[in-house]
Amino acid sequence: MDSTRRAFLRAAGVSVALPWLEALAPRRALASSEAPPRRMVLMNAPLGFHPSHFFPKESGRDYALSPYLELIQDFRKDFTVMSGLSHPNVAEGHDSGYSYLTGAHHSGFMRGGFRNSISVDQLAAEHIGGKTRVATLTLSTEGGSLSWTRSGVEVPPSLSPSSVFAQLFLEGRPDEVEAQMRRLRQGQSILDHVRGMSKSMEPGLGAADREKLDEYFTSVRELEQRLTIAKEWAKKPKPKVDAQRPQDPPNVDIVARTRSWFSLVHLAFQTDSTRLVTIILNGSSQGSPPIPGVSLGHHDLSHHGQDPGKLKQLALVETEMMKVFGELLGKLKGASEDGENLLDRTMVFLGSNLGNASNHATKNLPVLLAGGGFKHGAHLAFEAGSAPPLCNLFVSMLQRMGIETDRFGSSTGTLTGLST
Repeated sequence: MDSTRRAFLRAAGVSVALPWLEALAPRRALASSEAPPRRMVLMNAPLGFHPSHFFPKESGRDYALSPYLELIQDFRKDFTVMSGLSHPNVAEGHDSGYSYLTGAHHSGFMRGGFRNSISVDQLAAEHIGGKTRVATLTLSTEGGSLSWTRSGVEVPPSLSPSSVFAQLFLEGRPDEVEAQMRRLRQGQSILDHVRGMSKSMEPGLGAADREKLDEYFTSVRELEQRLTIAKEWAKKPKPKVDAQRPQDPPNVDIVARTRSWFSLVHLAFQTDSTRLVTIILNGSSQGSPPIPGVSLGHHDLSHHGQDPGKLKQLALVETEMMKVFGELLGKLKGASEDGENLLDRTMVFLGSNLGNASNHATKNLPVLLAGGGFKHGAHLAFEAGSAPPLCNLFVSMLQRMGIETDRFGSSTGTLTGLST
């Protein structure tokens, strides 16, 4: 049955994004009754940020900027930096990244028995995904994904900025469009077959298998919704943009790859092609990035063991990454929509699943939230032992998206100190 479902996913050319069917109504018809569109881009740098360069030493609004925050000082009033946050009951190490946007508890992903829960972007997509051509964009500079469906399935990431640009902005030839429609119809036919086959199995199943089958049917229904929306969007022309199709930078050049993704995020939001994006900003394991003064790979540098030479090179890499992050904030703030700038309508979340990559610690995660209409300009410093879970921030962000929820993952409420 699983192989049949995978065949459907390839044939239909769609991923599990779970939007509401109500969102099929044309945007223009809904415009008069809709609130202003809210957007969200969530980024994880899985090799972390050197804590002493990222976190300010003082809390409140009058804190002195840290070395990395000095690089984005032009946007000081547009972002909030947070310290002390983490996910409870998540194992240390790189496996913690699987729970970064879900908050799911685990003692180590590779030890077996772990089942992830839905990520914050996919939950938001259940509510607003169908309002745009693409429900969510799941992106990565080299590999891995931040996005997980309600069934605990990892959403595969896009690795090619060139391909995503074509998906969003380049019209296919008439024969290509018709071929896509055939694949969508074929996907519906396969779904019908799978449903019938699964139903015939149901009478002879035990309780545990019935539960698994019910989860499977839920996934099928979600895919049907996505398939219906994909058919509608396939009939509509794509937006025109004043930009050339990008080249795909080499994996080792994390700065160039990040800049390419950020340029696409800006275009996607500006054209309302999507309102939800996740990006893993992972340094390549294939060699050193082409940054003057850097001769070692990013992963090696992040596990520095307090070696002065590695720390110096690590600062060079992370400095360039923060500069590119500032470019994204500038692009969003410089773009207008209905009298507001895009940054005020877009929550830009940047952080890492590791508080200290050198020893794989998962406490005191680096967290920065920009834009979205929140009151910014402060350092929210939470005390170790009494800090709220990171999922409290996700609840605040979901509510800002207009989603009525007071719980997500391990949350205990909204995040104290963050208001609109």
